Amino acid sequence: MKYQVVLQKTDEGYSVHCPGLPGCWSQGETEQEALDSIAEAIGDFIIAIREESAQADVREVKVTI
Repeated sequence: MKYQVVLQKTDEGYSVHCPGLPGCWSQGETEQEALDSIAEAIGDFIIAIREESAQADVREVKVTI
């Protein structure tokens, strides 16, 4: 899977978040560290959502923009 992320330079390094996954953000001292970190955070986020919705009626919809 691929997700768009927003990477911003800060005084401490880089912050990064995934607009498609509210609350999913991370940081790193370097750009690559921040990108590696958000990739891990996205994976953890997806696992948590799957576990949380394991008993729910989950559907997919197609979105055209």
